[in-house]
Parts: sequence; C-alpha cells; structure tokens
Amino acid sequence: MIERYTLPEMGSIFSDEHKYQLWRQIEVLVLAAHAAAGTVPASSVGPVRAAAPPTPQAVAALEAVTGHDVIAFLSAWADNTTPREAAAYVHFGMTSSDLLDTALALQLAGATDLLVAKSTALVGALRAHALAHKGTLRAGRTHGIHAEPDVWGHRVADFAFAMARCRDRLVRARAAVAVGKLSGPVGTYSNIDPAIEARVMAELGLRPADVATQVVFRDGIAEWVSVLAITATACEAIALEVRHGQRTEVAELAEPFGTGQKGSSAMPHKRNPVIAERISGLARIVRAQVTPVLEGMPLWHERDISHSSAERVALPDAAITTDYLLAQTTRLVAGLVVDAARMRANLEQTRGLIYSSAVLLDLVAGGMSREDAYALVQAAAMDCWDSGTPFVQALREHAAQRGQRLDEARLDEACRPERYVARLGPVFERLERLT
Repeated sequence: MIERYTLPEMGSIFSDEHKYQLWRQIEVLVLAAHAAAGTVPASSVGPVRAAAPPTPQAVAALEAVTGHDVIAFLSAWADNTTPREAAAYVHFGMTSSDLLDTALALQLAGATDLLVAKSTALVGALRAHALAHKGTLRAGRTHGIHAEPDVWGHRVADFAFAMARCRDRLVRARAAVAVGKLSGPVGTYSNIDPAIEARVMAELGLRPADVATQVVFRDGIAEWVSVLAITATACEAIALEVRHGQRTEVAELAEPFGTGQKGSSAMPHKRNPVIAERISGLARIVRAQVTPVLEGMPLWHERDISHSSAERVALPDAAITTDYLLAQTTRLVAGLVVDAARMRANLEQTRGLIYSSAVLLDLVAGGMSREDAYALVQAAAMDCWDSGTPFVQALREHAAQRGQRLDEARLDEACRPERYVARLGPVFERLERLT
C-alpha cells in the first residue's frame, strides 16, 4: 500500500525490518529447542542469539544472486555470527515455509490486534453519536424515497451494532490465522520432532497446525481477509449515508471541515464529502484482495508458490487499508455535523405523505375495509404528489366526496412523527450496553 494510506503502527508490522526480526526470533527459538533436546550443540545458541539481524539491504543484495529470500536471509545472518560455524545449526530440520508461514501468522495476529482496537474505538464513536441523537427526528428512506419518520440515532445504532459484529469477527479471524507450523518439507516431521513445534508455538503464542503439508492450508487466511472486506464495507455503508446526507438538496449532514481546508481549486464555496468518498473508494481495494487470497487455497499437491506472490501484495494491502479506513471512519463519525432543523424540515417536505401508512392502518382500525381505506389514502396521496395539496387536506376532501367521515383526533395522532419512534426505547437500551 502506498505511504499516503499507511498508518505507522500497521505499516511497521509489514515492514522488511519487522519481518526479519520475526524470522530471527523464530529461528532462535527453534535452535534453542533443538539444543535443549540435544539435537544440536548447546554452544551454537549463544553466538546465534547474539548476532545482529541482517539489514534488509544485505538480504536484498544476496537475494539478487540466490533468487531465494530465506536463503539470502540465513546467509546474511550467518555473516553477522561469530564464530560463523555456529550458524550451521540455524534452520535445522526446517523448510522455508516453516519460517514463512509461522512469521506470517505473527504478522496477521499483530495486525488483527490493531484492527480490533480501532474497530472498538469506532463502535464507541458510533454508540455515543447514536445516543446523542436518539430524539433527532428525520425522514426514514427506502429506495432513496421518504418512507416513515425515524430518528437519526436509530440509523446510527444500526451501524454501531454492525461494527461491533465486525469487531467480533476480527477476534474470531485472529484465532483462524494465529497458526504456525514446524513440520518440515512436506509436513511429515521427517527431520524435526513435533515436540520442537509444540514448544516453539507455545512461546510464540500460536497454535500448531493440526496438520500441514509444506504450508498451512489457506482457509484461515481466506477467512481473515474476507472479514477485513466485510469490515471495510461496513465503513463504506456509514460513509455512503454521510455522502447522501451532505448533498445540497438534502443538507442534513456534513463532514468536519477544518480551518484552512479547501474543497475545490475552482469553486471556493465547495465543502465536499471527501473523507466519506475516500472511504468508499478504498473499501473497493480491500474487497479486491479476497479473490486472490481465496485462490491460494487450491495448490498443486503438497505445495506450489502460486499463493505466495499474491499474498505478499494482498495481505499487507488489506490490513493497511482496513486500518486506515477504521481510523478515517472514526474521524468522520466523531466530527460529523448534524442539522436537526434541516432533518425536521425535510421530514415535512412531502406535505404529510410520510404519514400515509399510519393513516391507512388507523382507518382500518376504525372500521373501514382495507380496500376502501387504501383507495382513499392513495387518491389523497396522488393529489398531494400532483397538485401540492397537503396530504391531510386532500384526505379530508376525498373522504367528503365519498361520504366518509374522518376522526380528526385520531388523524392528528396518526400524523404526529413522534408516535412512529415511540417503541425504539429497547433499541437504545441495548445500545447503551454495547461495548
């Protein structure tokens, strides 16, 4: 991922420096476990542990010759080991994927910890915003058209619970990827004792794979990247709501707009929903990583490397972008400007049409057949749409023409927006308990 969208903490997890630190940590633990088991000389552990890890530049120079990153790393590290002969026992009984898959598991687990923390912060921001607006009336919309009265806090509560579920999926996905292996070339433990694997994985905080070939099967990683895609898309859903609400014709919501910020090089009046649009665009990048990672599950026999090159791009990009999206969405929600007066004005924009469903049910409850009630309400609604006559006035006129009487008190109650949201109390009670 480009630097523009890479936050430092997540970026460091996927840096070459950190990767080589993990490789060194794993190799030292394996060497120490071998020494404790009497497989290799105990005298080899100290010099190897004391040797400085190779720089990415040193590894790159050797890889340009060897064409193999792990061999280049081991050779560069051996160059830093005194006496150099001690390094002969590094990587003893292992295959490259023992190192690569175990280090990748540590990277993905660490990345997930950051994502869980950021998603929890976003849940908190959404929860606070929703509770602050549990009484802010607005028009609920379906198909982009006014439907029934709602409150803004209800819409945001939906996002809060959705993001909490994403956070919980991330926790489960962490368990799916925190799996390593130290079982040799095709996973048969031919040159390494399973006890070595068990000891090292426990020290790393990973679970040994139940079974592995040369690699750990990729279903856990596919699950992980799919969860990131779901999380990114939940962020996009929030952003899309803001983008609609900031349209000039709607003008109910506005992104934070900082001092000195500019909206357009040509039009000084512009305040564009750039944060929300950026979130919508980058969510596509995360979703785009799902297919390449899924296609890493079917491999030739015990292993090929068709998964490897795709994962080098897809996994860091998915993690880094999701991390950035969560931070940006939290910023968006925390600074969101809500125009409650505009929401109420828009609620009345259709001159009462938004109350048609409650009026229909009230007429039926008052003894009118559903067919007659629907015909009356629809005729009044069409008149309101076409001529601009207020809905209640049109309803009275059409009822008079049909010789039907309306209960004015019940009609007033049916057209009171607060009655539509009176039963939302339990939703907000559940939201208050959300953590």
